[in-house]
Amino acid sequence: MNLFRLDASIMPGNSASAEIADLAEAEWLAAHPGAQVTRRHLGTEPLPADAWVLATTAGFTPEADRTPAQQEALALGAALAEEVQGADAAIVAVPLYNWGVSQHFKSWVDLVIAAAGPTTPLLKGTPTVLATTLGGGYAPGTPREGWDHSTPYLERILGDLWEGELTVVRRELTLAATTPGMEGLRDLAEQQHKEALATAREAGRALAGN
Repeated sequence: MNLFRLDASIMPGNSASAEIADLAEAEWLAAHPGAQVTRRHLGTEPLPADAWVLATTAGFTPEADRTPAQQEALALGAALAEEVQGADAAIVAVPLYNWGVSQHFKSWVDLVIAAAGPTTPLLKGTPTVLATTLGGGYAPGTPREGWDHSTPYLERILGDLWEGELTVVRRELTLAATTPGMEGLRDLAEQQHKEALATAREAGRALAGN
């Protein structure tokens, strides 16, 4: 058994998304002791900034004419795609940054697609937990309803494009405890925190069951 885990927080020592992912991973490992976990942390080990461009342009270049840099980018993309496709289960932990996914996460997605192709269902039939966290509140009726451009994108890639059997664990208001002006939301934030952790454990157990 092989679990693939990807993290994208730029603050690994204090990551709300990693907290959720840790609980889901612990449940999976409890059911599969000694199993392999393949880890990739885009926040601490970002991909080369030009890798996607090189891999994409290589696709339009005859193989004999590809530069060494293009060949290296294609090889990196293929390795990344294999990490995803070779998983029996997956956990993807991605915070919202500036109302969307971060540049380094988007680069990973684009590079995987450049290598595997735009229609390859890399997670087909694979139970997948998405742990996503948001500093503010984006629920229906809030002032910033509709500003979350991250979660729908993640669902499209992981669920619709790559066809993972997706479970989303989503926690909002992660900045309420430390941000001036959000004091009135702290009780709600703590409630959502507890609910997210409970959901993470349930998702991890379901992940293990598959």
